[in-house]
Amino acid sequence: MTEATLERDGDRWTLIFIRELRKPPEQVWSALTDPERLDRWAPFTAARDLATPGPTTLTMVDGDERTPIAATVHRAERPRLLEYTWGDDLLRWELEPSGDGTRLTLRHTSREAGIEAMVAAGWHLCADVLERLLDGEAVEAIRGDAAREHGWEQLRDEYEKMFLRQGDAWTS
Repeated sequence: MTEATLERDGDRWTLIFIRELRKPPEQVWSALTDPERLDRWAPFTAARDLATPGPTTLTMVDGDERTPIAATVHRAERPRLLEYTWGDDLLRWELEPSGDGTRLTLRHTSREAGIEAMVAAGWHLCADVLERLLDGEAVEAIRGDAAREHGWEQLRDEYEKMFLRQGDAWTS
């Protein structure tokens, strides 16, 4: 399991998801911001490069279904910090050098209760694909219902147990 915790602040919760990657921050940054690379690992496509602040659209992909969601890049400090809204959610990606690689910390803040473990499982699968992409493998994103074929339900259950052990209030 990937290191993950939850923080709660009133009606909002933040998933703190940490993954050690074998590539340096500059390479990870490109995978987080370049629309072509994002399309290969993220749950969405991006209408433009995310390396500069301003409005954009991130489109959720689930098979043939596409759901455009308004987004705004608030901070883009290459290659260490990327922060944007995605609908009502806030995503903050922090990149720190770690040996020859990168310590990636995602802080995903949301108001939607009861989905914390689902979100963690989804980002877990995305990070697995991201790691393979960075290693030069020809991979495709695992999105939507297709995630069930890649162990999403088991991951969700494990994250739910992890969050319960951490003592966080869990709403199912």
